[in-house]
Amino acid sequence: MKISLLRMAHARSGDKGDTANVGIIALKDEFYPLLVREVTAEKVKEHFGEIVKGSVERFELPNLKALNFLLHESLGGGGTMSLMTDAQGKTFSTALLRMSIDIGDDEALDFDLN
Repeated sequence: MKISLLRMAHARSGDKGDTANVGIIALKDEFYPLLVREVTAEKVKEHFGEIVKGSVERFELPNLKALNFLLHESLGGGGTMSLMTDAQGKTFSTALLRMSIDIGDDEALDFDLN
């Protein structure tokens, strides 16, 4: 079964130069292991497609039940250098929450996500 991250997490994003920073935080402690398992750097890079020209790094923050991603070379040079509509990466959090992940039917029941 697929489920949108929007149902499991909230997010914030910003930038530093040409790198977008996106953090996702589990809405419930029980959701964090699913985020760790399913929201990999590779899947995030695939989700953003051609927007992210560089690498994606993932950092786990278990004390916050959060994951933080750095999306390198994703802002067209960043700030004043970019012609992108969102050169500061403010909407990247919303874009990431639209990503869907795979969970088992038993997990959907456990987390009351049906």
